[in-house]
Amino acid sequence: MSRPRATLREPARDIDIIHTTELLVVGSGPGGLAAALAAARAGVQVTLVERFGCFGGNLTVVGVEGFAWYRHAQTVEADGIGREFEERAKAMGAAVPESQSLSYEIDSEGFKLVADALVQEAGIHPMLHRMFVAPILDGDAITGIIVESKAGREAICAQRVIDATGDADIAYRAGAPTYTTPVEQMQAASVMFHLAGVDKKAFMAGVHQDPQTYRDWGTGEWVIETSGKEDAMFSPFLKKPFAQAIRDGVIPAHLNTIAGTWGAMHDTGELTYMNLVHLAGCDGTDPDSMTRFEIEGRRQAMLAVEALRRYTPGCAGARLRNFGMTIGIRDTRKIDAAYNMTEHDVREQARFDDSVGIYPEFIDGYGVLILPTTGRYMHVPYRCMLPKGVSNLLVAGRAIGGDRIAHAATRNMACCAVAGQGAGIAAALSIRHRTPLERIDVGQLHRELDRQGVRYR
Repeated sequence: MSRPRATLREPARDIDIIHTTELLVVGSGPGGLAAALAAARAGVQVTLVERFGCFGGNLTVVGVEGFAWYRHAQTVEADGIGREFEERAKAMGAAVPESQSLSYEIDSEGFKLVADALVQEAGIHPMLHRMFVAPILDGDAITGIIVESKAGREAICAQRVIDATGDADIAYRAGAPTYTTPVEQMQAASVMFHLAGVDKKAFMAGVHQDPQTYRDWGTGEWVIETSGKEDAMFSPFLKKPFAQAIRDGVIPAHLNTIAGTWGAMHDTGELTYMNLVHLAGCDGTDPDSMTRFEIEGRRQAMLAVEALRRYTPGCAGARLRNFGMTIGIRDTRKIDAAYNMTEHDVREQARFDDSVGIYPEFIDGYGVLILPTTGRYMHVPYRCMLPKGVSNLLVAGRAIGGDRIAHAATRNMACCAVAGQGAGIAAALSIRHRTPLERIDVGQLHRELDRQGVRYR
């Protein structure tokens, strides 16, 4: 039996209100950044709070550079701000062609500058290096947040708030009903890394001599369900070097989950977006768990680098260039929304009257991989971002309402941008027309989506 924790009582204190805004967006990953930009472009005052020193979330702090790696010739997309992220990155020299699709891999360092430019051009008030710690509530209505930083404890007030924390932190602490995937069922976390010193000519010759497909995904420890049409398609998948390393004792036998994909092979010898480390059992809402797996993930990454040096053409001189700034979390807490998306929705082209954007038939998670190669797509409904029990609050990003297979689609960065743009526009309309978020005019929402170049039908 575990002992009850010791406690102490924190003295009451006055907290300075350092800023007041119309819309406050908390978290600047693809969902939060898209929400802030969309709302600002819809004509309201926007403040964007971020706990790290840059905007971009998974794109920058984690190092997930494959923003739209699902894209093929027949893929149908919403465009909007998500496509703008790619196009602006290309224009600013922060993107290269992605290895397995018709998309561009977005450079995680260069996108920090892209995001800075987008935020400044939109007139958004940036507040970096501030960690959300508590909501400010008036009954069941959220009226702002409390943050902690080097400046101490501070309050930020707002008419509307968008929770883009990824883990529904604000909704949860405000009392909205949420549910968390059991730890043993959570999608694995990943520590991303990038290499330098790779001989591009030799590496690509090895890829061409032994091309891998999506049929090859899996290690024995985990397998992938496809629709069948993916099985013969090329995938930048690496498994054989690590299997050989296990046979030779370079990698311990129990680490048979080390395998995965690379993103781009640069002329400079950089091999980027190495998605090889999969950490089951990591709880992204538990800092002790994250501490343990950050350290373990870096250890496993270096075992993977040694295996690549020994067994992969062109990698004999490879060296670590950098890790992502933090571990990548795929799955934690989600809201119980006004509507929770279902597996049927994402597999069977769901249609909704309150659609905020479309998303191609792309499912990646819980052992399922389906790529959008036939033109099929679903709608993303506004209601899946409306938490129950708390007013003045929307949730964007991977914490929107849905079951596990729905989450395997909507958690992806490009879908987070689609939902985020819709959330930002909805919040702006709610502010401008003094309408509760649950009663905004869908026709007005669609007209602004049209104006911002989003396909939602």
